Amino acid sequence: MSADQSYAYGMWFLVIFNVVLFLGFVGSFLVPKKQREWRSLGVFTAFIVALFVEMYGFPLTIYALTSLLGSYYPVANPFTHKFGHLWVVLLGGSNFAWAAVMGLSTFIMYFGLAVMWRGWSMIHKAQGELVTTGVYSYVRHPQYAGLFLITVGMLIQWPTFATILMWPILMAMYYRLALREEREMVDQFGEQYLEYRSRVPAFIPSFRAHDRTAYGNGRA
Repeated sequence: MSADQSYAYGMWFLVIFNVVLFLGFVGSFLVPKKQREWRSLGVFTAFIVALFVEMYGFPLTIYALTSLLGSYYPVANPFTHKFGHLWVVLLGGSNFAWAAVMGLSTFIMYFGLAVMWRGWSMIHKAQGELVTTGVYSYVRHPQYAGLFLITVGMLIQWPTFATILMWPILMAMYYRLALREEREMVDQFGEQYLEYRSRVPAFIPSFRAHDRTAYGNGRA
């Protein structure tokens, strides 16, 4: 690395822009009302701040890895933005690897946003009824499933020490939140929700053949 090259990307406007963008989207679909929901959203906020600070601000993970590995680090010039993508580095650093990583991760993130939007729109239209059709016939918690997809896409696009450590905590918090919400749904809808829960997985869809219109309209 040349003596006048900076260790930081310094694109702090992009850090702020992306944090506000993703937090705005996710916060609008998962509007926090209770304290536990605010805590979960707070952890998600910390996750995306850590991600975008390293993506556009200061690449702490790259700095740590190059300090530990020295000349054994796979690329000679690790502090360019392209080689901030760890998967790109591991895949050889070609433009094809960069395009593949970016394309796959972006698709997963946008698909997650689409799943969240669809789940939110069905809940909004249901006006308090139990939703069991559409995306809710595949998973009981499409908005949380969409959030999981978004964070997986982020980890593929730009894995860092901080986000890798924070991801299991974030997933555990939203998993516990989903379980609490299900207990509330059982109290509200009783046997109707228990029957629905017995047939539809929580987060990962099962594509076995079944009648996806059996339950009618509603909320979940």
